[in-house]
Amino acid sequence: MNWSSKAILSLSLAAIFLGFLLVPVQLFMVADTEDDQSTVFVIPIEQTVERGLEKFLERALSDAESNGADHIILDIDTPGGAVDAAGNIAQLLNQTETEITAYVNPNAISAGAYIALNADRIVMHPQGSMGAAGVIDGSGNAAEDKAQSYWLNQMKNAAEKNGRDPAFALAMASTNHDLPDYNSPEGTFLTLGAADAIEVRYSEGTASSIEELLALDDVGLEGAAIEYSEVSFAEKIARFVTNPIVIPILLTLGSLGLVLELYTPGFGIPGMVGLSALGLFFFGHLFAGFAGWEAIILFAVGVVLIVIEIFVPGFGVFGVLGVAAMIGGMFLASFSTATMLLAIGVALAVSIVAAVILFRYLGNRGPWKKMVLNAATTTEEGYISNETQSELISMHGRALTMLRPGGSAQFGEERLDVVSEGGYIEQGSLLKVVYTSGSRIVVREVENDRNHKEE
Repeated sequence: MNWSSKAILSLSLAAIFLGFLLVPVQLFMVADTEDDQSTVFVIPIEQTVERGLEKFLERALSDAESNGADHIILDIDTPGGAVDAAGNIAQLLNQTETEITAYVNPNAISAGAYIALNADRIVMHPQGSMGAAGVIDGSGNAAEDKAQSYWLNQMKNAAEKNGRDPAFALAMASTNHDLPDYNSPEGTFLTLGAADAIEVRYSEGTASSIEELLALDDVGLEGAAIEYSEVSFAEKIARFVTNPIVIPILLTLGSLGLVLELYTPGFGIPGMVGLSALGLFFFGHLFAGFAGWEAIILFAVGVVLIVIEIFVPGFGVFGVLGVAAMIGGMFLASFSTATMLLAIGVALAVSIVAAVILFRYLGNRGPWKKMVLNAATTTEEGYISNETQSELISMHGRALTMLRPGGSAQFGEERLDVVSEGGYIEQGSLLKVVYTSGSRIVVREVENDRNHKEE
């Protein structure tokens, strides 16, 4: 081997050795780069704001922080909802240490606007809208003054928390606003578009997508890893059944199904529908964290007591205790006493009307027969209030008094109280018995001739 061959071999071995040394360094640099990549959690706020959404956000925010999220984006598209749920969601946002951006995509109306104002930053879709946050009651009318005052103060505090002019937040929640430097018609709730929100510093920018939002200078998270928080199937059910509009429907279906089952032999479709509706009610409230097992146990005890009342009548004691236990279980499972009072009132009214109609047209059928006394004191059963003297039929006698139409008559040696078929019969007229029932003896006047003699 000459000198040049030795040199080439030495250089090759050195290169291989250097390569082995650099591999761990490169792997370390790649791992370090991956560790440096920011992670953003996107949490959807969609449909109506209610207590089920609150429980989902509580779980999603906790997951984001426990997984080391560098930033949280609330993807908001809601027409609003319950004030109490929005207030609790705002508390969750304020307790979260990770920076939060509210992405109005495209609408944050009413309670949605309040939630957006509690985020650290607001970015809007180019066609986005935010505002119209007046408080209304269940009938669509303006809420009472106390509720209005509380809500205005909450909107004001949410705006001031992030250095925004509270006048615009108050204008979103009240029609009595004064914005001299902004063209907003009086008598209406303020709603800001994307450009308007930037102008009054209620938004830090516009973006057509999450990726575009992350690329904004004010956010500075372009290329960050995005994790989407998904609403689980159970959470979807919980959100649906805890909606204040759905609760009365579920309880009405439950009570109506059980009432119909009273008139159905065996256990059929009405009973299954009723139990399914009540099961959904309790499952949703249990999953959402509003109900405990004690509520379900109390309700079940109530059902058992009512069944005992049906099959072993206890003068109504078991039935009253059963209804009280069922209603108590519902109240324990509820997040709002007012909502539950309304729901139970509607369910009871519908059930009572249905029971009356079914009893009228179906009579005593199914298990209902066991709750109704059908025994009758009939002659066939040996119950006789006054014995019918059938042997008197066709007997002849004479009227002792004038019959008007009642009076007295003589039949043989027996004096009896009788009544004519109709009209007056003179005293002394010849009579014939045509009908008897118990103590009632009906007579008819006959011609007084030799073919008829008193018996």
